[in-house]
Amino acid sequence: MPLELYNPFENLHFDDAICFLSGTELKNQDEKITVFPEWLLDKFNYRKRKFILMDTVNSTTYGELKLPCSTEVKLAYDTLDEEVKIAFEKGYEGMKNLDDTKLFLWIGRIIYGVLYYEIEQERARIQRQEREFGMSPVLKKRYGMFHLMLQSLISPVCFEGQKAWSISIVKLKYSQEVFNHRDDAINLMFSLGVNGFGIIACLQDNGGITAENEDILKKIGNQELHPVQFEELCARFLYLNYLKQVQADFKVNFTDEKATIEALPLKAPLHKSVFTVWDNTMFEQVLEDYWTPWALTKKDIMKESGLPISFLEDPYTFEFIDPNSISLAY
Repeated sequence: MPLELYNPFENLHFDDAICFLSGTELKNQDEKITVFPEWLLDKFNYRKRKFILMDTVNSTTYGELKLPCSTEVKLAYDTLDEEVKIAFEKGYEGMKNLDDTKLFLWIGRIIYGVLYYEIEQERARIQRQEREFGMSPVLKKRYGMFHLMLQSLISPVCFEGQKAWSISIVKLKYSQEVFNHRDDAINLMFSLGVNGFGIIACLQDNGGITAENEDILKKIGNQELHPVQFEELCARFLYLNYLKQVQADFKVNFTDEKATIEALPLKAPLHKSVFTVWDNTMFEQVLEDYWTPWALTKKDIMKESGLPISFLEDPYTFEFIDPNSISLAY
């Protein structure tokens, strides 16, 4: 009989009495795990920091974001957390050398945790209106696949061939103790900037976003970015993900012993492209949001030529801009 694994998105079955990852029934309501690892919350003093939800109206705190979690799953994450913590403390080289599947699982817990909380909040809102909570088949499939990938932490789920994600790590210079985190759980995107390195992740794009940014990532190499350059790179990843017209697809095989997942290359149907046309005006709006710390307005960003300014590369020669030549504050 083929291996069967818990999929909460099949019937939208989310319950605080059931482990978010394994589906195991929990013995009490205290069996939980923080969405953001404990050591990360303590290192940057983020337990009581406000976490604003997607609707931008409601909020909680980073420390209050928790998932129902069995002892087995918590122990597995504790082991993974310790390994990531060691790499984290080594800075850029440590994170660069960390196995990217482990980094995917580590980031995935955070993104899934935020997504879980958002779904619970939305379901409660819908129920207060005496309506039935639902989700489109496309989202059920996307999030169900994401959940299956995360189960590789505790179950015989294996990845073959093409990776299902894009994760880029760059060297980065921030002021000490800065913790710059952004996520878009709905679109499974994540970024984190600290003093030493920055991470940008698209967790279900089958490598397509990295491939589109291959040229600029090669130019960056091991150079230490100015924060404004990192924010621009994050903006590029986010906007490209928005422009993506093709849903990630996978070849999944279940046997008695295991499940294997192979990410298929992004392929557009006839007369379409993987990404729709880049719009500089729209990208300028994304940049303005990411460059808020430097108070750069639309007038500052968009030039008369119709091209937005760039701190990563010259818009005419495409040469990489030396981070040391940028006078903006860190």
